[in-house]
Amino acid sequence: MSKIPVIGPVINKWKNMSPTVKASTAYTVCSVLQKSISFFTMPFFYRLLTTEEYGDVTMYSSWMGMITVFITLNLAAGSFSTAMVKFEKDRDGYISSVQGINLYLLALMVIIYIPFRKTFNAFFELPTPIVLLMFAEITANNAWDLWAGKNRFEYKWKPVVAASVINALISPCLAMIIVLNTEQRGFARIVGFSSMTVIFGSFLFIRSTIRGKKLFNKEYWTYALSFNIPLIAYYLSQTIFNMSDRIMIDHLIGKSQAAIYNTAYTAAMILSFVLSAINGSYVPWFYGQLKEKKNKDNRSVSVAIALLLSLLLCGVIWFTPEFILLYAGADYAGAIYVVIPLALSMLLLFYAQLFINVEFFFERKKDLVWASIGSAIVNIVLNYFLIPIYGITAAGYTTLVSYVLFVLCNYFAMRRVLKQENREDNMYDYKLLILIFVLLCVLSAIGALLYPFLWVRIAVAVIVLALIIIKRKYFIDMYRRLRS
Repeated sequence: MSKIPVIGPVINKWKNMSPTVKASTAYTVCSVLQKSISFFTMPFFYRLLTTEEYGDVTMYSSWMGMITVFITLNLAAGSFSTAMVKFEKDRDGYISSVQGINLYLLALMVIIYIPFRKTFNAFFELPTPIVLLMFAEITANNAWDLWAGKNRFEYKWKPVVAASVINALISPCLAMIIVLNTEQRGFARIVGFSSMTVIFGSFLFIRSTIRGKKLFNKEYWTYALSFNIPLIAYYLSQTIFNMSDRIMIDHLIGKSQAAIYNTAYTAAMILSFVLSAINGSYVPWFYGQLKEKKNKDNRSVSVAIALLLSLLLCGVIWFTPEFILLYAGADYAGAIYVVIPLALSMLLLFYAQLFINVEFFFERKKDLVWASIGSAIVNIVLNYFLIPIYGITAAGYTTLVSYVLFVLCNYFAMRRVLKQENREDNMYDYKLLILIFVLLCVLSAIGALLYPFLWVRIAVAVIVLALIIIKRKYFIDMYRRLRS
């Protein structure tokens, strides 16, 4: 009975929330739940699969990221939100037409692949059934994203959350059963996770096609293609930026090393959902400030977010050895020192996003495309020369260097946009942002030196946590400003 007074107000508060807030809250909780399920099930696969077998999984996901751009043109992003407004009275028709584009590109890809499958398979280092499964999963993912995007746009969160949680629960269980009953465990893990996506996505593809009643509509095709095709270079360069490390490691020094690098990347990006959640509140607030020309109000908020993110990243870096050994096992110990540059890159990604937000607000995307392409090319060139000499550690630091370039390019692009818009560049405290990054680099180096001394790191972490609690009012005030 004692729980009722606590539960009652929570239920009442939920009932009184607006549909927008309810949907936002539900999607956030769902995202955290999905990440948690994935986080707690992945260690089982790390221990069931050899590093070579997990390399197959790494290559599959890396190539899928690349090929997705060509088969889907990222039509579930880019033009999708504006299309939901522009074609409000026929959203189902638009979605089914976009699926028609996807179906046409899928057929084209299969026609190109089948006659030259031996060459493609040798390049992908994947067998034909797995490559065809990849094509199917890409199409299924696109159908899922279009369906979920429409529901999110209409604040219909219940079906999306339910389907997401069911998929997140069943997929690892199915993969576990298949892995335990076959010798090709790397491919079995792929099939286990991909099967549920293909099943869900195929159902949604058929459902959306029946409801939309058209796979071709000239107006819809023209709108979607004219919006997204110019962004293909950006989408592809971003995918290359994120995936090329693993592919090049595989081809230059081996599949096992690619799997170890992927583990480091996973550990370094473990806070990515935190960054996404922060951006979910920060970007709308920031755009409101820009619209009202209250640029200076953003200085303290952006610094507070950077400081909080840095503290969290510092915690990840300082306890990387324990995380890698507990999460992945001793076979992946080589990932420990790769986490540091990749985690530092995450703070740089946040800095780049600060400048990209301004470019997006003023609808200037050309500079973003060139910044992405330039950074991706630098990353590939550095990887080609350094990975054979210094191994996967080099890939971590080439990523860091590329992100530095990405941040600088977007900074100068933002400065140019502000000048063209006759806006003063006073929305960010650059000196403090640079200082935070430098301090994170120094603390990361100290953490690496203290890796042999766990109790020292724990003692320092307790002191920092105590200081955060003491200064909690600072972060709470910033959160309230964003929430308002």
